[in-house]
Amino acid sequence: MTVFLPKKMTKISFLLCFVILASSGLSSGYATKPKISTYELKKGDISVNLTNWGATIISLVLPDKYGKLADVVLGYDSINEYKNDTSYIGALVGRVANRIGGAKFTLNGKQCKLVANEGKNILHGGKVGFSDVIWKVKKYQNEGPNPHIVFTYHSYDGEQGFPGDLLVTVAYTLFGHNKLVVAMKAKALNKPTPVNLAQHTYWNLGGHNSGDILSNYVQIFGSQITAVDSELIPTGKFTPVKGTPYDFLKPQSVGSRINKLPKGYDINYVLDGVPYGKKLKRVAVVYDKKSGRSLDLSTTAPGVQFYTGNFLKDVKGKGGFLYQAHGALCLETQGFPDAVNHPNFPSTIVTPERPYKHVMLFKFSSKAPPNFSRV
Repeated sequence: MTVFLPKKMTKISFLLCFVILASSGLSSGYATKPKISTYELKKGDISVNLTNWGATIISLVLPDKYGKLADVVLGYDSINEYKNDTSYIGALVGRVANRIGGAKFTLNGKQCKLVANEGKNILHGGKVGFSDVIWKVKKYQNEGPNPHIVFTYHSYDGEQGFPGDLLVTVAYTLFGHNKLVVAMKAKALNKPTPVNLAQHTYWNLGGHNSGDILSNYVQIFGSQITAVDSELIPTGKFTPVKGTPYDFLKPQSVGSRINKLPKGYDINYVLDGVPYGKKLKRVAVVYDKKSGRSLDLSTTAPGVQFYTGNFLKDVKGKGGFLYQAHGALCLETQGFPDAVNHPNFPSTIVTPERPYKHVMLFKFSSKAPPNFSRV
């Protein structure tokens, strides 16, 4: 498969093809239970540590504008703490990320009842989603021009109530200068099923232990949001962001209007451009003025959940630091929440003939983005 990009991005196109091919060898199950381990990817100034528990990003270390290194993602000191985590910190979530109203949906005339884990609704795949299982390491290479690791997981028919066997891969690859690609694939083996995977890393570009992210500047390339009810379930309507606290079409600090919301940001943005496709579209830019670090994210998915860690409270993280509300932000590219119950949303149904593919591209820098120079 080719990812079609502008000519100046042909190197990125080549790498995306490499990542997708690398992740195409799906396993049909485990002969023996995989062991939980940690793995490092390092290239130049960037290093990433991961674990096959939840296909989780444990740390990501970057230099600031002075060359000082810092870990810019929230996390824990031990695997056992990840096993007890309830905030999905750094994990790959699924089978269906975000929420499904009533923990049920109808597919081909049959109602599927899921395992609710947030009141009557289901969040991030249920009580035991993809963030709470051991993934198999399909391939690991920490040398050469593109250090990478490929995790695979076989989700069984009926797992958390979802129909059909599903084979899933996620590949993490470093390439170029401070770039990270996350490529997700899933193949339905025998039944149609909804699939919506998301990478749930909590970002704090000042450093995981630097406090809140309210002074971070953010730009989001989405002119609409999917409106939600009091339980954060989409109503099926799209609401323009212009003139509201959700308007990040131009760079704004996270804290400039957050007090106009009940707890903070936790909403899906409808990204401008083609809903689904092979072509990457820009999602968001984040800039921490104090450190000079920035993050520029692109994706093939139609939406992104912008979440400001509203429910973090006294979470004991790395080095004993206590993470609090607004201590980080998440940019979870995804299909639209509750899409299985809204025919007007882009479909998240995967069949044996139509597999799932989702790519994220992160570009990190220690310089202000061009249009952020005056913030």
